[in-house]
Amino acid sequence: MPPPKLTDRIKSIQNVRLAQSSSTWDIQIGYPDSSKDGSITTITPPSSEDISNPPLALPSLTHPHIHLDKAFIHSSPEYAHLLPSSGSFQEALSFTTNAKQQFTREDLLRRGEWLLAESVSAGVTAMRAFVEVDSAVKFTCLEAGLALKEQWKDSCEIQIACFAQDPIFSGEFGEQNRSLVEEALCNYPGIDVVGTTPYVESSVEAAKRNIEWAIERALQLGKHVDFHLDYNLDPERGALVWHVVKILRESRWTTNSTRKRVMLGHCTRLTLFKDEEWERLAREIRDYDLPVSFVGLPTSDLYMASSPSASSDQCPHHRPRGTLQVPEMIRRYGLDAVLGVNNVGNAFTPWASPDPLFLACLGVGIYQSGTQVDAELLYECVSTRARKAIGLPSASGLTLRPGDVPDLILFYDRDETGCEVSRPRYSVADVIWDPPARLNRDVLRGGRLKPAALPGWSLDTRYQFA
Repeated sequence: MPPPKLTDRIKSIQNVRLAQSSSTWDIQIGYPDSSKDGSITTITPPSSEDISNPPLALPSLTHPHIHLDKAFIHSSPEYAHLLPSSGSFQEALSFTTNAKQQFTREDLLRRGEWLLAESVSAGVTAMRAFVEVDSAVKFTCLEAGLALKEQWKDSCEIQIACFAQDPIFSGEFGEQNRSLVEEALCNYPGIDVVGTTPYVESSVEAAKRNIEWAIERALQLGKHVDFHLDYNLDPERGALVWHVVKILRESRWTTNSTRKRVMLGHCTRLTLFKDEEWERLAREIRDYDLPVSFVGLPTSDLYMASSPSASSDQCPHHRPRGTLQVPEMIRRYGLDAVLGVNNVGNAFTPWASPDPLFLACLGVGIYQSGTQVDAELLYECVSTRARKAIGLPSASGLTLRPGDVPDLILFYDRDETGCEVSRPRYSVADVIWDPPARLNRDVLRGGRLKPAALPGWSLDTRYQFA
């Protein structure tokens, strides 16, 4: 399946609404270099107000943390014997290990295209995609991921994270896994990120070696580093985040020495922190100028991250869950935190959608964040903040400005009911509280429009082409 063919370059978009503005505006886009995407040059009052139903123009969406190779395993008949039976974390690890034995390039490309097509149509124009390298799959997932990165580059900027899901310092295959990751990092220049999972190691000492190795190699190779970290709700287990901060500090990984960033995913153990622990963590990150971001992954965390004291047999109604309180981390402690989809359609997360707006909408309930200002923050967490967290140039907020990359979503009020009724979304809050269907989202990447494959869809006259 080929990626979508984008339109010619757009030079202006007439009569659109912007965040935090009741007026309509014209957006002009310039292309100073024929080989590169454009940028917004000016935003001016409309030259004409003859166009009805002006859409709301917002920055596009970002996946800061998503697994490309494990997507939609449950949608493929060949994996029917690996559907969840208990829903436990250990079962997910086991079933995924078994599924990986069946991975082929054709299968990986097919499921990867499903994920990319649904993401791009939702408005995602950038993502960090994890692909696994280990003794089971060798380089098969990585090579498929790199092929998709190239094929879909016009529609979506894909960062490839070479990911060690399995132990690299313990277990029967630890040394082989680490050797394969080393080989991948040396031989595949398309890799952008070193990713590991310290908590799968057999001991705290091995987990710390995992962290130290990943930070050292990422610094040496000039790549981002991304940890799946502290994925538990066990108050008896110490948080490894302190060791990450310690090694980053000792290795002099600061915003002054490298532009590469550090991402910490899951971190559900941190939800047990007291206020003084949060203040200490924020202070150490700030004082040592560490470019650290946290990504909350609610759809996976709520499904998987249960307390070790919870037992469906002894106390069936006591099932606490944990996921990072992202708005609180931003507002109260000044930490950089975003939201990510993580997994879709596999044993780790058999539910939910690749649409980041679904995730932001879910956040309204999870975080009890129901104000309009809350909605704008949640949108940023799957858009501009998420894009910045993975090290890409990003707008500073949701109101578009000259100089911004024209990666945009225009939210329309087309009839999606078949009843000749349409309901407009006038604000960011309207978009977050009840996300519109994909047919109501026009997606621009670099100033070029992704056409919608829908009956009766045609180019809006507000688009003027270069």
